[in-house]
Amino acid sequence: MHKRVIGAAAALFLSSAVHAQSAGDFVANFGWFHLAPQDSSKPLTVDALGTRTTETGTGASVDNADTFGLTATYFFTDHIATTAVLGIPPKFRLTGTGSLAALGEIGSAYEWSPTLLLKYYFNDAQSRFRPYMGAGGSYVWYSGVKLNPAVSSGSFLYSSTYGTALEGTTTAKLSSSFAPVINAGFAYNIDKHWSIDVSLSYMWLSTRATLTTQSKLGTVTSTTKIKLDPLVSFVSVGYRF
Repeated sequence: MHKRVIGAAAALFLSSAVHAQSAGDFVANFGWFHLAPQDSSKPLTVDALGTRTTETGTGASVDNADTFGLTATYFFTDHIATTAVLGIPPKFRLTGTGSLAALGEIGSAYEWSPTLLLKYYFNDAQSRFRPYMGAGGSYVWYSGVKLNPAVSSGSFLYSSTYGTALEGTTTAKLSSSFAPVINAGFAYNIDKHWSIDVSLSYMWLSTRATLTTQSKLGTVTSTTKIKLDPLVSFVSVGYRF
């Protein structure tokens, strides 16, 4: 009887040994990102006719976004791995707040943020369940910046002093930046190749939005700093090669 128990335990151990990640393994994960910005913004600063004015009470907020993503992880040791994070750029929508709330949605842009993480995996290489923590950085830039008509026409620049004289065709640019990232999650190994992964990341991310308006009285430049600081959750299925 004892021999049977010992034999069953040994078989269970050997079967679990093929389920985990270990040194030299490469794991690809495919899944879904949800980005929830913890956003805030500075008031709009307007440079026109040689004068700079801060429009107090103006602001903007950024909506949540979802997208498909993938990661590629290589294990240097049984516990230390590096992960490259890629995916389809999510589309963020910017909405006016405060005195800009009447504009509704101001515009939208696609965010590109390839990320590199260094991770430490807990538990031994034979464990099915492996929590991990990581840290790294991301280089972020934006494409497909699109303004809604109320902004692209420059109508947000209407004032009691100049009327519509400062209005005109308006374009926008969002600054690129490096962003630190921290990450935590776990992998659950189903069999020799397949696993499930759940993680949560926090990114310290901000961008400077610059609106350039060609008005009757010359070029008008409006700027604001937007802090996104997104919480990024990722649920995925992994395949170990």
